[in-house]
Amino acid sequence: MLALLVVGALVAGAVWVVVSLGDREPGPVKPEFVVPDLKPAPRSAIPGDAGPLPAEPAKDAWIAKVSENTDIPSRALRAYVNAAEKTASTTPRCGITWATIAGIGRTESQHARHDGSRAGEDGVVTPPIIGIPLDGSPGVLAVVDTDKGALDGDPKWDRAVGPMQFLPATWKRYGVRASGDGAAPDPQNIDDAAMTTARYLCAKGGDLGKPTGWWNAVLTYNNSAQYGQEVFSNADAYGKAALKP
Repeated sequence: MLALLVVGALVAGAVWVVVSLGDREPGPVKPEFVVPDLKPAPRSAIPGDAGPLPAEPAKDAWIAKVSENTDIPSRALRAYVNAAEKTASTTPRCGITWATIAGIGRTESQHARHDGSRAGEDGVVTPPIIGIPLDGSPGVLAVVDTDKGALDGDPKWDRAVGPMQFLPATWKRYGVRASGDGAAPDPQNIDDAAMTTARYLCAKGGDLGKPTGWWNAVLTYNNSAQYGQEVFSNADAYGKAALKP
């Protein structure tokens, strides 16, 4: 767990800065979605309410609208929404919202778009997102390999993997298969990664509907007030955008 806390600040922050959206065709440029930089004191507040999720017949239209309003790819947004819905059924005391999961997704990999990656319709992110080796170089925690390179391709040092940037040891403990099809959880699958993020945050925070629970959860994901404030800002902005007509 400690490795995940330190690594997030070093790896995820870099991911957010260098995201590449690839070449664009000439044409009108959509205004960038702006996230106001909020700096609440830790454990003082939770992000604004994102409102109720729509019933199934209206879900596709709602996802399309919110995706347009927030620049969250619709496939990633569906993963966040499904993770929040399933968690509400399995762990109702947690109170996690899709906006909080999305807030982490934006910081960790710009919703699986780091360095030109994309989440396909099957949820699999290609090319895979793999962080830097945690080899103890300046500013980087040393984490000796824990999975023989099975998830990160590195048999010497661990690396954070997937759109939510989990360390292999953390994934082994908390990873969950969102589809329930019996296959092994895949950190490079946006559905599995979003569901695992919800599971992890609920385990660490308890009731995310309260400031203490929300901050405990997010700061356990990454023990940095700046990180928590960034996720807070993201989640708050997404919630407000979802309420727009």
